[in-house]
Amino acid sequence: MEKTTAKKPAKVDKRAKIMEAFKGYILEHGKSPASVFKFTKELKMKEADFYAFFSSFTSVKKAIWQRILQVTLEALESQEVYHTYSSREKLLAFFYTWIEELKHHRSYLLVLYGEHQLPSRSLPQELKGFRSDFKTYIQGVLAAGEETDEIAKRPYLSDKYDEAIWLQVMFVFRFWVKDQSDGFEKTDEAIEKSVNLAFDLMGKSALDTFVDFAKFLYQSR
Repeated sequence: MEKTTAKKPAKVDKRAKIMEAFKGYILEHGKSPASVFKFTKELKMKEADFYAFFSSFTSVKKAIWQRILQVTLEALESQEVYHTYSSREKLLAFFYTWIEELKHHRSYLLVLYGEHQLPSRSLPQELKGFRSDFKTYIQGVLAAGEETDEIAKRPYLSDKYDEAIWLQVMFVFRFWVKDQSDGFEKTDEAIEKSVNLAFDLMGKSALDTFVDFAKFLYQSR
């Protein structure tokens, strides 16, 4: 008789389980759980297991934001054509792919940010990791654009481009949260117009051409 061996149960990703359970709680109750103790009790999980991954519910929200960005960037990197894009095209691709990923979490995000829009001045703690990760990504995109002269190098201003694009990210998110158009076509339009405007401003303008010409005339005297 052939001996059979019992299959080992699949290892549970506790971190992912906590994140999904937290999203589920937000959707069902419209607010964060009252305490980690009660939350983990409902999950039939030890409280210590929660603290092995997260320090608070804010850090869970932070991880969800960062995971959305990670999935977005992985989707972009997996496309061979993405690596042939100009910097402008890469940012457009980022926004369209990011919005597609956000749609999977729209109900959760609407509970948190639908009625109470993200503040324009102070950044919520849960977005700081996302902001840091995004700026690392966009700095590479901008640097490539400068190398090909798609983006003009300007003293003092060039170092601020990544922050300007981050503000654009927040603009697009706020627009998308409020967008009621079919298929979020208005958001797609807002993305296209805002990205084109950003790259037109970062590109070599008529003013730059005039300054270059003035320098040439001065140096040629």
